[in-house]
Amino acid sequence: MEETVMEELICEEAILAEEIPEVKPAAVVNKNGVKAEAAIASGGGGAASGFSGTKIFTWFMVLALLGVWSSVAVVWLELVDYDNVIGKLSAYDADGDGDFDVEDAKVLLGVKERPVSLVQREAKEESAVEEQTAVPLPPISDDFIPDDSRDEATQPYEESKQFTDRPGSQETREAEEKTIQEDSEGNAEDQPEDMLKYKDKKKKPKLLNTFEKTIKTEIDAAEKLRKKGKVEEAVLAFDTLVQQYPQSPRCRYGKALAEDDLAEKMRSNDMLQKALITYKEASELPNATPDLIKATLKKRAERQQFLGRMRGALATLEKLVQIFPEDVALKNDLGVAHLLIGDNKSAKRVYEEVLAIAPSNGFAKVHYGFILKSENKIAESIPFLRDGLESGDPGTDDGRFYFHLGDALQRMGDDSAYKWYERGHQRGHFASVWQRSLYNVDGLKAQPWWTPKDTGYMDLVKTLERNWRTIRDEALSVMDKTTGLFVPEEENLREKGEWGQFTLWQQGKKAGESCHSVPKTCGLLERYPEATGCKRGQIKFSVMQPGTHVWPHTGPTNCRLRMHLGLVIPKTGCKIRCTNDTRAWEEGKVLIFDDSFEHEVWQDADSYRLIFIVDVWHPELTQYQRQTLSPI
Repeated sequence: MEETVMEELICEEAILAEEIPEVKPAAVVNKNGVKAEAAIASGGGGAASGFSGTKIFTWFMVLALLGVWSSVAVVWLELVDYDNVIGKLSAYDADGDGDFDVEDAKVLLGVKERPVSLVQREAKEESAVEEQTAVPLPPISDDFIPDDSRDEATQPYEESKQFTDRPGSQETREAEEKTIQEDSEGNAEDQPEDMLKYKDKKKKPKLLNTFEKTIKTEIDAAEKLRKKGKVEEAVLAFDTLVQQYPQSPRCRYGKALAEDDLAEKMRSNDMLQKALITYKEASELPNATPDLIKATLKKRAERQQFLGRMRGALATLEKLVQIFPEDVALKNDLGVAHLLIGDNKSAKRVYEEVLAIAPSNGFAKVHYGFILKSENKIAESIPFLRDGLESGDPGTDDGRFYFHLGDALQRMGDDSAYKWYERGHQRGHFASVWQRSLYNVDGLKAQPWWTPKDTGYMDLVKTLERNWRTIRDEALSVMDKTTGLFVPEEENLREKGEWGQFTLWQQGKKAGESCHSVPKTCGLLERYPEATGCKRGQIKFSVMQPGTHVWPHTGPTNCRLRMHLGLVIPKTGCKIRCTNDTRAWEEGKVLIFDDSFEHEVWQDADSYRLIFIVDVWHPELTQYQRQTLSPI
């Protein structure tokens, strides 16, 4: 009975609407701060004040949209989000004519079914498009992901990260928000002309399948919570959608993004692990669009890398490249994944494939140049590093590439190295042309040479200088090559000569059983945590034979200072330069410098030079920083 009355009322009001002259729309701002266009007519505004309930509201909105009782719509628009309502109503364009009319109103009020022919036609059209672009997605295996511990990223390409210093999160979030926003935007005819020109240059990702377009309003509402930073509510909203629509890849992807954001807010790796699982689930659901598969798996690989699960990330990226073999950007990411596990050979092969099909790709060039330099192919690396940096392509503006290009040029005797160091400094990668460390804490005092008093470690310096003969004698006792304790320098810093090292502490921990061979030396250092606990340094003996030259270079971090205790020093021929100040060692004396500044060593004496190297925390680091900084 109620439905019959409503149908009659709608028809009656539709007839009346034909007799009422058109009213110009006026801007209205509702209590949600949303600007709406409403037809304002005089009189009748108070008639709606006594009504309540969703059904009655929907009924009045239908009438308002049909062009009658428009003052009632104004009353209600003061209370609701107009755009949200219109978004819901737009799904009921029953006859496919592009507007909302009486026939559509009957569908909204439940008195008429949506024409089956229209639904079938839309589904058929969408399905035809999807058949042309659909990509089968094999399941992704986590077999290579370590479940009990993080991989240690000890390779030169990248240090391991902690959750508290999430890399590039702001950049990533901005890109992600742009993707989501583009996916939620309206039709092209509703966009400004200049925006359309911009969009033509970059194809809008399609994250919604055919079915998901019918629940777009619900997805957008949950996404809005996430964008506003209400991540707990967003997780709940998307979880509800996932339960309601378990086969929706977009709902599950939204849940993964919300869990990811919540993990960042909570600083919780456990929550991030949940997001990884949800990303995987989203990518494996049937009817996921290719763009959603790509976005989901890229996100998953990025977070796996962030957790230190490099091999798991590699497996994810390999799967991506299998699915999208023509995507050069994915191949580039795969190359990086190989570098992160120290597999330079596989990375090199990937970048050779990229450069074969995209010879001007700057990202591939800088990484290929980086690999060549790591192979000590100095001259060959220079054009790739230089051309890649000059391309300005995304991902090329990285301190490591300025660092290695400058270093390669210096080794070739080319003074233009300092031009690139200066450019790296201007880009914010280096503290100065001289101080080129890449893993830094801002604000620390920076000077190349230090006095014991400057450091505040006077007691340590005095202990070293008072006991230098004991330390020397223990070193001499194990210097014989048959002991195998002194090993050649492995960082490719020598132009020529022989340079051996015997390490006692590394990254704040004792190096195996090394202290058993020099117990007195280790005993002297045990009570100095500024040295033995320095996770970004070493304690080691260093012996350098005549005819050795160490290239100009810088250490990796400004978080340490380096002490050199002279043990066996030839009278002439041995010197060290730090910036433009050159000095010499003395037996029984400590030299202190900041090795994040450029330094160079010559050994032109007639006999070996032996020193004891002790790295200490930069004195201005807090105790908290010393405990939480990642090792190097």
